[in-house]
Amino acid sequence: MTSAIRVPTAVLLPGTGSDDVFVRAVFERPLRALGVPLIAPPPTPGAGLGDAYLATLDALADEQGALLVGGISFGAHLAAEWAVRNPARCGGLLAALPAWNGVPGPAPASLAATLTADLVADSGVAAALAQTAGSPDWLRAELDRAWRRHGDGLAGSLRAAAGRPAPTLADLAALDVPAGIGTCTDDPIHPTKVASEWASALPRAALGETTLTALGADRESLGRATVLAFLRARKTP
Repeated sequence: MTSAIRVPTAVLLPGTGSDDVFVRAVFERPLRALGVPLIAPPPTPGAGLGDAYLATLDALADEQGALLVGGISFGAHLAAEWAVRNPARCGGLLAALPAWNGVPGPAPASLAATLTADLVADSGVAAALAQTAGSPDWLRAELDRAWRRHGDGLAGSLRAAAGRPAPTLADLAALDVPAGIGTCTDDPIHPTKVASEWASALPRAALGETTLTALGADRESLGRATVLAFLRARKTP
């Protein structure tokens, strides 16, 4: 990657039931290569998760000025929601693995989060983790750490994400900031079709691709794909 460029501080948010540790594993080094500092706020578990993150973005923008906002999955949705509301305070968007546009409806990520929330509410976090036995080892390890961190708030966190609308494509079309959209082409929970729709709707966006297989071996593969897409988008007039 190119060395230091003039980009605001990045504030990146985690996905459903995830945490700041995973965000840093994905994005910290790709952003550092550009000289861009990263703030990765930890989750505030429970039903108020989304609103708490939006309040954090407001506070950081008041403190630091324009921000490069983004995140992974639900975190990408929240960052885009904030950017749509605060275009003058947004210096760009890094959206990895967006899962739906507008209302979630039957989106796979929303259905999966709802089912997991029901299981957690009925049987507890340990029982929900037991159901991940067929997942790749790296993903099971990530979920084991992050879900236990959410603790008693996990079900509320999952439901908050599952039911919250993402920006519509019309909303995104009005957001004239450089945007990098990242996708894993083999991820059925975060379809590449959705990422492509985001990239097509945003006036200054590019799509970066990797795979879940690559992500399992190298967390930064998703960060690099998203950041490189952002750099391409910056060149768009």
